[in-house]
Amino acid sequence: MTGSHEQLPPWATAVVLPLLNVAAALAVSGVVVWLIGESPLEVVSLLLWGAFGWGEGVGYTLFYTTNFIFTGLAFGIAFHAGLFNIGAEGQAYLGGLGVALACLYLDFLPLPILIVVAIAASAAFGAGWAFIPAWLQARRGSHVVITTIMFNFIAASLMVYLLVNVLAPAGSMQPESETFSDHARLPFLHDIAAALGVQIATSPLNLSFVWALICCVGFWVLIWRTRLGYALRTAGINPAAAVYAGMSPGRLTIIAMMLSGALASGMALNEIMGSQHRLILEFTAGYGFVGIAVALMGRSHPAGIVLAALLFGALYQGGAELAFEKPQITRDMVVMIQGLIIFFAGAMEHFFRPQLVRLFSLMPSTSRQEA
Repeated sequence: MTGSHEQLPPWATAVVLPLLNVAAALAVSGVVVWLIGESPLEVVSLLLWGAFGWGEGVGYTLFYTTNFIFTGLAFGIAFHAGLFNIGAEGQAYLGGLGVALACLYLDFLPLPILIVVAIAASAAFGAGWAFIPAWLQARRGSHVVITTIMFNFIAASLMVYLLVNVLAPAGSMQPESETFSDHARLPFLHDIAAALGVQIATSPLNLSFVWALICCVGFWVLIWRTRLGYALRTAGINPAAAVYAGMSPGRLTIIAMMLSGALASGMALNEIMGSQHRLILEFTAGYGFVGIAVALMGRSHPAGIVLAALLFGALYQGGAELAFEKPQITRDMVVMIQGLIIFFAGAMEHFFRPQLVRLFSLMPSTSRQEA
Protein backbone atom coordinates (compact mmCIF):
# COMPACT_ATOMS: atom_id res chain seq x y z
CA MET A 1 0.00 0.00 0.00
CA THR A 2 2.86 2.37 0.71
CA GLY A 3 4.19 1.86 -2.76
CA SER A 4 0.80 2.58 -4.23
CA HIS A 5 0.64 5.83 -2.36
CA GLU A 6 3.99 6.87 -3.78
CA GLN A 7 3.14 5.98 -7.39
CA LEU A 8 0.05 8.17 -7.65
CA PRO A 9 0.45 11.91 -8.34
CA PRO A 10 -0.85 14.09 -5.51
CA TRP A 11 -3.62 15.50 -7.69
CA ALA A 12 -4.89 11.99 -8.43
CA THR A 13 -5.06 11.17 -4.73
CA ALA A 14 -6.74 14.48 -3.91
CA VAL A 15 -9.20 14.65 -6.82
CA VAL A 16 -9.59 11.43 -8.80
CA LEU A 17 -9.97 9.02 -5.87
CA PRO A 18 -12.71 11.02 -4.10
CA LEU A 19 -14.59 11.43 -7.40
CA LEU A 20 -14.41 7.69 -8.05
CA ASN A 21 -15.65 6.98 -4.53
CA VAL A 22 -18.61 9.33 -4.94
CA ALA A 23 -19.38 7.87 -8.38
CA ALA A 24 -19.32 4.34 -6.96
CA ALA A 25 -21.65 5.33 -4.13
CA LEU A 26 -24.07 6.98 -6.55
CA ALA A 27 -23.92 3.97 -8.88
CA VAL A 28 -24.85 1.59 -6.06
CA SER A 29 -27.61 3.98 -5.00
CA GLY A 30 -28.86 4.05 -8.58
CA VAL A 31 -29.16 0.28 -8.59
CA VAL A 32 -31.23 0.41 -5.41
CA VAL A 33 -33.48 3.10 -6.90
CA TRP A 34 -33.92 1.03 -10.05
CA LEU A 35 -34.82 -2.07 -8.03
CA ILE A 36 -37.72 -0.26 -6.36
CA GLY A 37 -39.07 0.76 -9.76
CA GLU A 38 -37.86 4.35 -10.10
CA SER A 39 -35.68 5.92 -12.76
CA PRO A 40 -32.20 6.72 -11.41
CA LEU A 41 -31.79 9.58 -13.91
CA GLU A 42 -35.10 11.14 -12.85
CA VAL A 43 -34.17 10.79 -9.20
CA VAL A 44 -30.79 12.47 -9.78
CA SER A 45 -32.41 15.31 -11.74
CA LEU A 46 -34.96 15.90 -8.97
CA LEU A 47 -32.24 15.82 -6.32
CA LEU A 48 -30.10 18.35 -8.21
CA TRP A 49 -33.09 20.58 -8.87
CA GLY A 50 -34.06 20.50 -5.19
CA ALA A 51 -30.54 21.54 -4.19
CA PHE A 52 -29.62 24.03 -6.93
CA GLY A 53 -32.62 24.60 -9.17
CA TRP A 54 -34.29 27.44 -7.26
CA GLY A 55 -33.14 30.27 -5.04
CA GLU A 56 -34.52 29.04 -1.74
CA GLY A 57 -33.11 25.58 -2.37
CA VAL A 58 -29.64 27.04 -2.96
CA GLY A 59 -29.93 28.98 0.31
CA TYR A 60 -30.83 25.87 2.26
CA THR A 61 -28.07 23.89 0.57
CA LEU A 62 -25.49 26.48 1.61
CA PHE A 63 -26.99 26.62 5.10
CA TYR A 64 -26.42 22.88 5.55
CA THR A 65 -23.04 23.22 3.85
CA THR A 66 -22.01 25.71 6.54
CA ASN A 67 -22.55 23.11 9.26
CA PHE A 68 -20.53 20.53 7.36
CA ILE A 69 -17.68 22.98 6.74
CA PHE A 70 -17.31 23.58 10.47
CA THR A 71 -17.48 19.91 11.44
CA GLY A 72 -15.21 18.92 8.56
CA LEU A 73 -12.61 21.49 9.60
CA ALA A 74 -12.94 20.30 13.21
CA PHE A 75 -12.17 16.72 12.31
CA GLY A 76 -9.53 17.73 9.77
CA ILE A 77 -7.35 19.72 12.14
CA ALA A 78 -7.35 16.89 14.67
CA PHE A 79 -6.64 14.38 11.90
CA HIS A 80 -3.55 16.32 10.85
CA ALA A 81 -2.26 15.77 14.38
CA GLY A 82 -2.98 12.04 14.16
CA LEU A 83 -6.18 12.23 16.25
CA PHE A 84 -9.71 10.99 15.58
CA ASN A 85 -12.02 13.51 17.19
CA ILE A 86 -15.42 11.78 17.30
CA GLY A 87 -16.72 14.37 19.75
CA ALA A 88 -17.75 17.23 17.47
CA GLU A 89 -21.39 16.69 18.41
CA GLY A 90 -20.73 17.22 22.10
CA GLN A 91 -18.32 20.10 21.49
CA ALA A 92 -20.89 21.84 19.28
CA TYR A 93 -23.51 21.24 21.99
CA LEU A 94 -21.38 23.09 24.52
CA GLY A 95 -20.57 25.72 21.90
CA GLY A 96 -24.31 26.26 21.56
CA LEU A 97 -24.51 26.85 25.29
CA GLY A 98 -21.83 29.54 24.99
CA VAL A 99 -23.70 31.21 22.12
CA ALA A 100 -26.99 31.10 24.02
CA LEU A 101 -25.54 32.61 27.18
CA ALA A 102 -24.00 35.46 25.18
CA CYS A 103 -27.23 36.14 23.27
CA LEU A 104 -29.47 35.91 26.35
CA TYR A 105 -27.44 37.93 28.83
CA LEU A 106 -25.29 40.26 26.69
CA ASP A 107 -27.85 41.41 24.15
CA PHE A 108 -27.35 45.01 25.29
CA LEU A 109 -24.07 45.05 23.35
CA PRO A 110 -23.96 46.49 19.82
CA LEU A 111 -24.56 43.70 17.30
CA PRO A 112 -21.02 43.64 15.79
CA ILE A 113 -19.52 43.31 19.28
CA LEU A 114 -22.14 40.74 20.30
CA ILE A 115 -21.29 38.62 17.25
CA VAL A 116 -17.60 38.66 18.19
CA VAL A 117 -18.47 37.78 21.80
CA ALA A 118 -20.77 34.96 20.67
CA ILE A 119 -18.06 33.54 18.40
CA ALA A 120 -15.52 33.73 21.23
CA ALA A 121 -17.96 32.18 23.74
CA SER A 122 -18.87 29.30 21.44
CA ALA A 123 -15.21 28.64 20.63
CA ALA A 124 -14.23 28.77 24.32
CA PHE A 125 -16.99 26.37 25.39
CA GLY A 126 -16.26 23.97 22.52
CA ALA A 127 -12.51 24.08 23.12
CA GLY A 128 -13.03 23.63 26.85
CA TRP A 129 -15.16 20.54 26.30
CA ALA A 130 -12.50 19.11 23.97
CA PHE A 131 -9.74 19.87 26.46
CA ILE A 132 -10.84 17.16 28.90
CA PRO A 133 -10.48 14.13 26.57
CA ALA A 134 -7.36 15.74 25.08
CA TRP A 135 -5.78 16.02 28.55
CA LEU A 136 -6.83 12.47 29.40
CA GLN A 137 -5.03 11.15 26.31
CA ALA A 138 -1.98 13.38 26.63
CA ARG A 139 -1.42 12.87 30.37
CA ARG A 140 -3.23 9.64 31.27
CA GLY A 141 -3.17 7.59 28.06
CA SER A 142 -6.96 7.40 27.62
CA HIS A 143 -7.79 6.98 23.94
CA VAL A 144 -9.39 10.10 22.49
CA VAL A 145 -11.83 8.12 20.32
CA ILE A 146 -13.40 6.48 23.36
CA THR A 147 -13.46 9.58 25.54
CA THR A 148 -14.89 11.88 22.88
CA ILE A 149 -17.71 9.44 22.14
CA MET A 150 -18.48 9.26 25.86
CA PHE A 151 -18.40 13.04 26.13
CA ASN A 152 -21.02 13.30 23.38
CA PHE A 153 -23.48 11.53 25.66
CA ILE A 154 -22.42 13.56 28.69
CA ALA A 155 -22.93 16.80 26.74
CA ALA A 156 -26.40 15.68 25.61
CA SER A 157 -27.41 14.79 29.17
CA LEU A 158 -26.02 18.07 30.50
CA MET A 159 -27.99 20.00 27.89
CA VAL A 160 -31.22 18.22 28.84
CA TYR A 161 -30.68 19.16 32.48
CA LEU A 162 -29.90 22.79 31.70
CA LEU A 163 -32.81 23.28 29.30
CA VAL A 164 -35.32 21.64 31.62
CA ASN A 165 -34.16 22.98 34.98
CA VAL A 166 -32.14 26.15 34.37
CA LEU A 167 -32.66 27.88 31.02
CA ALA A 168 -36.31 27.10 30.27
CA PRO A 169 -38.63 30.13 30.70
CA ALA A 170 -40.86 30.07 33.79
CA GLY A 171 -44.01 28.09 33.14
CA SER A 172 -42.77 26.58 29.89
CA MET A 173 -42.92 22.83 29.34
CA GLN A 174 -40.60 22.97 26.32
CA PRO A 175 -36.94 21.96 26.82
CA GLU A 176 -35.57 25.11 25.23
CA SER A 177 -34.29 28.52 26.25
CA GLU A 178 -36.03 31.82 25.78
CA THR A 179 -36.09 33.16 22.24
CA PHE A 180 -33.30 35.63 21.61
CA SER A 181 -34.19 39.26 21.08
CA ASP A 182 -34.19 40.52 17.50
CA HIS A 183 -30.98 42.38 18.29
CA ALA A 184 -29.15 39.15 19.23
CA ARG A 185 -29.46 37.31 15.95
CA LEU A 186 -27.04 36.81 13.08
CA PRO A 187 -28.23 38.69 9.99
CA PHE A 188 -29.62 36.54 7.19
CA LEU A 189 -27.78 36.93 3.91
CA HIS A 190 -31.02 37.76 2.08
CA ASP A 191 -31.49 40.71 4.48
CA ILE A 192 -27.92 41.88 3.89
CA ALA A 193 -28.41 41.56 0.13
CA ALA A 194 -31.69 43.51 0.32
CA ALA A 195 -29.93 46.32 2.18
CA LEU A 196 -27.46 46.46 -0.71
CA GLY A 197 -30.28 46.57 -3.26
CA VAL A 198 -29.97 42.95 -4.36
CA GLN A 199 -32.91 40.56 -4.08
CA ILE A 200 -32.20 36.90 -3.30
CA ALA A 201 -34.51 34.16 -2.10
CA THR A 202 -35.40 33.90 1.58
CA SER A 203 -33.60 31.11 3.43
CA PRO A 204 -31.90 30.48 6.80
CA LEU A 205 -28.49 31.13 5.22
CA ASN A 206 -26.82 33.66 7.49
CA LEU A 207 -23.56 35.43 8.20
CA SER A 208 -21.98 32.32 9.71
CA PHE A 209 -21.46 31.05 6.14
CA VAL A 210 -18.97 33.89 5.68
CA TRP A 211 -17.35 33.01 9.00
CA ALA A 212 -17.02 29.38 7.84
CA LEU A 213 -15.13 30.51 4.74
CA ILE A 214 -12.89 32.73 6.86
CA CYS A 215 -12.15 29.73 9.07
CA CYS A 216 -11.17 27.76 5.96
CA VAL A 217 -8.58 30.39 5.09
CA GLY A 218 -7.34 30.44 8.69
CA PHE A 219 -7.14 26.62 8.68
CA TRP A 220 -4.97 26.67 5.54
CA VAL A 221 -2.67 29.36 6.92
CA LEU A 222 -2.31 27.59 10.26
CA ILE A 223 -1.61 24.11 8.92
CA TRP A 224 0.67 24.96 6.00
CA ARG A 225 2.14 28.36 6.79
CA THR A 226 2.97 28.35 10.52
CA ARG A 227 5.39 26.58 12.83
CA LEU A 228 2.50 25.28 14.91
CA GLY A 229 0.89 23.74 11.84
CA TYR A 230 4.18 22.09 10.90
CA ALA A 231 4.48 20.72 14.42
CA LEU A 232 0.91 19.35 14.34
CA ARG A 233 1.53 17.62 11.02
CA THR A 234 4.86 16.23 12.23
CA ALA A 235 3.28 14.82 15.38
CA GLY A 236 0.50 13.29 13.31
CA ILE A 237 2.80 11.64 10.78
CA ASN A 238 5.62 10.54 13.09
CA PRO A 239 5.34 11.17 16.85
CA ALA A 240 8.84 9.74 17.42
CA ALA A 241 10.32 12.26 15.00
CA ALA A 242 8.39 15.03 16.74
CA VAL A 243 9.92 14.03 20.08
CA TYR A 244 13.38 13.85 18.51
CA ALA A 245 12.87 17.38 17.16
CA GLY A 246 12.06 18.67 20.63
CA MET A 247 8.28 18.82 20.23
CA SER A 248 5.84 17.69 22.90
CA PRO A 249 3.21 15.31 21.43
CA GLY A 250 1.10 15.67 24.57
CA ARG A 251 1.02 19.45 24.30
CA LEU A 252 0.26 19.25 20.58
CA THR A 253 -2.56 16.78 21.27
CA ILE A 254 -4.19 19.25 23.64
CA ILE A 255 -3.75 22.17 21.23
CA ALA A 256 -5.12 20.24 18.26
CA MET A 257 -8.16 18.99 20.17
CA MET A 258 -8.98 22.41 21.56
CA LEU A 259 -8.75 23.95 18.09
CA SER A 260 -10.95 21.14 16.84
CA GLY A 261 -13.56 21.80 19.51
CA ALA A 262 -13.50 25.52 18.76
CA LEU A 263 -14.13 24.87 15.06
CA ALA A 264 -16.92 22.39 15.78
CA SER A 265 -18.68 25.05 17.84
CA GLY A 266 -19.08 27.14 14.68
CA MET A 267 -21.97 24.84 13.81
CA ALA A 268 -23.74 26.10 16.94
CA LEU A 269 -23.29 29.68 15.77
CA ASN A 270 -25.01 28.78 12.49
CA GLU A 271 -27.87 26.86 14.06
CA ILE A 272 -28.50 28.71 17.33
CA MET A 273 -27.71 32.36 16.64
CA GLY A 274 -28.27 32.18 12.90
CA SER A 275 -31.40 30.06 12.51
CA GLN A 276 -33.19 28.74 15.62
CA HIS A 277 -32.65 31.91 17.71
CA ARG A 278 -32.92 29.87 20.89
CA LEU A 279 -31.07 26.95 22.44
CA ILE A 280 -32.85 23.67 21.72
CA LEU A 281 -32.16 19.97 22.10
CA GLU A 282 -30.52 17.94 19.34
CA PHE A 283 -29.68 20.91 17.13
CA THR A 284 -26.47 19.07 16.18
CA ALA A 285 -28.60 16.53 14.25
CA GLY A 286 -25.68 14.25 13.36
CA TYR A 287 -23.67 16.95 11.57
CA GLY A 288 -20.62 16.14 13.67
CA PHE A 289 -20.46 12.54 12.47
CA VAL A 290 -21.01 13.47 8.82
CA GLY A 291 -18.15 15.94 9.24
CA ILE A 292 -15.82 12.93 9.53
CA ALA A 293 -16.75 11.85 6.00
CA VAL A 294 -16.49 15.45 4.80
CA ALA A 295 -12.93 15.72 6.10
CA LEU A 296 -11.92 12.31 4.70
CA MET A 297 -13.36 13.09 1.28
CA GLY A 298 -11.72 16.50 1.32
CA ARG A 299 -8.36 15.02 2.36
CA SER A 300 -8.42 17.37 5.37
CA HIS A 301 -7.72 20.31 3.06
CA PRO A 302 -10.06 23.32 3.33
CA ALA A 303 -10.75 23.42 -0.42
CA GLY A 304 -11.66 19.74 -0.43
CA ILE A 305 -13.70 20.13 2.75
CA VAL A 306 -15.76 22.94 1.19
CA LEU A 307 -16.52 20.81 -1.88
CA ALA A 308 -17.38 17.73 0.18
CA ALA A 309 -19.53 19.86 2.50
CA LEU A 310 -21.36 21.24 -0.54
CA LEU A 311 -22.03 17.67 -1.71
CA PHE A 312 -23.57 16.67 1.61
CA GLY A 313 -25.45 19.96 1.83
CA ALA A 314 -26.93 19.21 -1.60
CA LEU A 315 -27.89 15.71 -0.46
CA TYR A 316 -29.62 17.10 2.63
CA GLN A 317 -31.62 19.75 0.76
CA GLY A 318 -32.10 17.86 -2.50
CA GLY A 319 -33.06 14.73 -0.57
CA ALA A 320 -35.83 16.60 1.25
CA GLU A 321 -37.29 17.82 -2.04
CA LEU A 322 -36.85 14.38 -3.59
CA ALA A 323 -38.77 12.72 -0.75
CA PHE A 324 -41.58 15.24 -1.31
CA GLU A 325 -41.76 14.71 -5.06
CA LYS A 326 -41.23 10.94 -4.94
CA PRO A 327 -42.91 9.40 -1.86
CA GLN A 328 -41.35 6.04 -2.77
CA ILE A 329 -37.93 7.61 -2.19
CA THR A 330 -38.15 8.12 1.54
CA ARG A 331 -35.85 10.23 3.69
CA ASP A 332 -34.31 6.96 4.87
CA MET A 333 -33.16 6.22 1.32
CA VAL A 334 -31.45 9.60 1.16
CA VAL A 335 -29.69 8.71 4.41
CA MET A 336 -28.68 5.43 2.75
CA ILE A 337 -27.08 7.38 -0.11
CA GLN A 338 -25.19 9.48 2.43
CA GLY A 339 -24.13 6.29 4.21
CA LEU A 340 -22.83 4.80 0.97
CA ILE A 341 -20.78 7.92 0.29
CA ILE A 342 -19.39 7.75 3.81
CA PHE A 343 -18.65 4.04 3.32
CA PHE A 344 -16.77 4.54 0.04
CA ALA A 345 -15.02 7.69 1.28
CA GLY A 346 -13.99 6.09 4.57
CA ALA A 347 -13.74 2.31 4.78
CA MET A 348 -13.30 1.91 0.99
CA GLU A 349 -11.22 5.04 0.54
CA HIS A 350 -8.42 3.25 -1.39
CA PHE A 351 -10.59 0.69 -3.17
CA PHE A 352 -9.80 2.12 -6.61
CA ARG A 353 -6.16 2.95 -5.88
CA PRO A 354 -4.62 -0.25 -7.38
CA GLN A 355 -6.51 0.31 -10.65
CA LEU A 356 -5.37 3.94 -10.76
CA VAL A 357 -1.78 2.92 -10.07
CA ARG A 358 -1.88 0.45 -12.96
CA LEU A 359 -3.46 3.10 -15.20
CA PHE A 360 -0.78 5.66 -14.38
CA SER A 361 1.95 3.06 -14.85
CA LEU A 362 0.83 2.70 -18.49
CA MET A 363 1.24 6.41 -19.09
CA PRO A 364 4.53 7.66 -20.59
CA SER A 365 6.96 8.78 -17.91
CA THR A 366 7.04 12.32 -19.31
CA SER A 367 3.26 12.58 -18.97
CA ARG A 368 3.44 11.40 -15.37
CA GLN A 369 6.12 13.94 -14.58
CA GLU A 370 4.05 16.75 -16.14
CA ALA A 371 1.03 15.58 -14.11
